[in-house]
Amino acid sequence: MIYLLPIALLLGLGGLCAFFWAMRNGQFEDIEGDAARILFDDEDLKEGRGTGA
Repeated sequence: MIYLLPIALLLGLGGLCAFFWAMRNGQFEDIEGDAARILFDDEDLKEGRGTGA
């Protein structure tokens, strides 16, 4: 109990710091845009828009 409580608090604090770091760096700003770009990149390449030709 003496070791587990400080370890749990440090892990929780580390997770909270990582969350705020991710929010400050814009990791959650465009969640749906990345998913849509993955789906439509192949369509652009087939039509010749993504190759620059």
